[in-house]
Parts: sequence; structure tokens; C-alpha cells
Amino acid sequence: MRLQIPIFPLGTVLYPGGRLPLRIFEPRYVAMTRRCLAEDAVFGVSLILDGQEVGAPAVPHAVGCSARIVDSTVLEADMFALLAIGESAFRIQRRETQADGLILAEVEWLAGPAPMPVPSEYAPLVQLLRQAVEQMGEGELVPPLRYNDSAWVARRLAERLPMPVAARQRILECADPLQQLSVVAGALAALGAGSGRAG
Repeated sequence: MRLQIPIFPLGTVLYPGGRLPLRIFEPRYVAMTRRCLAEDAVFGVSLILDGQEVGAPAVPHAVGCSARIVDSTVLEADMFALLAIGESAFRIQRRETQADGLILAEVEWLAGPAPMPVPSEYAPLVQLLRQAVEQMGEGELVPPLRYNDSAWVARRLAERLPMPVAARQRILECADPLQQLSVVAGALAALGAGSGRAG
């Protein structure tokens, strides 16, 4: 099933089940926010492939994640503070740019990875995530917490580790939960924190 949604190119990667705080002030995104709130509609978040977050429309990566606004505060007449939650991954099939600079895209929804228990070799990654949650508090995560779901663990770690955005994007695009964990483990190794694998 395909649907046309507005696209918000950002310098970060949003995953299903992830939290995304935003401050909205550009007119095109203020109008988008108002429409999404009025219609309880989603918008798409895609990592910037070329360009900047502010100013001329950036070129987004083809694979992104839909976001639904769950909390909003009007800071000024044309400024919002939002909290959005990632819902579903998508692939842009075609896109167009409105006169105001807002990108509209026809997207194809991507099936999420099936739940898969975390293999014992990746148990240190689960422990690392648990430690991070203890420090920041469970309120920073969207329930339910699924420590034995490989994709969930990989995505939550990718949100919090100082990983290159290219690696984060690979995790979003990858349908194999074990490959997602492998990308996280590789990023940890590159950071000098060990591979995250037992043995």
C-alpha cells in the first residue's frame, strides 16, 4: 500500500519505536505540523543525503520512518515543541517539492523484521543497553521494553551510541535483525569499546 506523506529531512535517523523531540519554526514545517495535528496524520523522517536541515529543501535518503506527534506545545505563534514517535519504515517511490519547500512523497511501507530472540553471542549488547537505561531512566524509551528482541535492542543502542549516521541508516534499511546487531557490534569495536560479542 502506498500513501503520500510530507517528508522532514533531518541529520538523524528515526527508528520505529524511537522518540524524536523537535522544535518547529520554519513555515513549511509549521504548516505540516498543524495539518498532522488536525488530521492525526503522520509525517516522514529521512536522513539527509544532500543539503541542510534549514533553508533550501534537502535531498532525503529513500528509506525513512514515519513519525506520529504524541505531544505538542505552542511556544510562540509560529513555533512548536513536539515529541514524535517512530512508527513504520518506508521507501520513497517518488517525491515532489511544493512551492513552500515542503517535500511530499509517495511512499511504500516496508515490513518490519519479525521478532527474533537475541543470540547468546550478543548478550553483552543487551547488558550494555540495560546499563544505559538504568542511567537515563525508562521514561526515555517507548514501552514495551523488549530486551529479548534483536531488532529492538539494535535500534535502541543505535539511538544512543556515538555511531556514524551511515551506520544508523544501514540499521534502518536492514531487514535482518542479526545483521542489525552486527552493525552495532562493529560500531562498538570501531569506538574501541569491544565488539559486543561474547568470547
